[in-house]
Amino acid sequence: MAPEHPEDVGVKAARTPRRAVAAADRTRQPTEVRRRLIVEAAVPLIAERGYASVGVRDVAAAAGVSVGTVTYHFGSVQEILSEAMVLHIERYYAALSDAAEHATSGAEALRLLVDALFTEDTDRHWRMWFDYWNAGDQDPDQAFARGQGQRYEAWHTQIRELAERGVADGEFTSEDLDGFTVRFAALADGLALQRLRQAPPLSTEDARRHLNRLVETELRSPSVG
Repeated sequence: MAPEHPEDVGVKAARTPRRAVAAADRTRQPTEVRRRLIVEAAVPLIAERGYASVGVRDVAAAAGVSVGTVTYHFGSVQEILSEAMVLHIERYYAALSDAAEHATSGAEALRLLVDALFTEDTDRHWRMWFDYWNAGDQDPDQAFARGQGQRYEAWHTQIRELAERGVADGEFTSEDLDGFTVRFAALADGLALQRLRQAPPLSTEDARRHLNRLVETELRSPSVG
């Protein structure tokens, strides 16, 4: 017991200045701001290492706070990482929506969507997307599962609205927009998984080509004459 006590005292003394700063920060920053800073720090960690390889100490170090500060604001590592994934996913799809809204037509918007889904930079997004769904299997909280469902429903809505826009503009004809939406989302997920596993090898260009082929096949251009 004796050797442990001096070590504990030494650790406390060494960390006093850092804790004093953290306490000052806490008086200036509301709880939600501190939580957001911790979550923001977790996003690149998940993208680089994967959900299962990130621990609370990793998050604390990246956020520049103590482990105690992290555990004070979050009940578990999974809670931090889940919020980080949600933050990333919301930002990613918000950017896609913004690009689509500025397109001159529904057809252009769908092309922009396909292009944005598969680039050399989107592999990180897809890793987090699959991590997010795997995390739901480990979380008994039904609220997490409901959040997953709402997120996927919003993704389906986005796809369908772009197709509807193309139909309304007279660029497409379709008798099954709901079916197209399901198949587009499923193909995008499947191609993303193949892209990450590279079994068999899949380039970003080929992934786009497969999705564009689906659009061309299912959303036919109105016949001329």
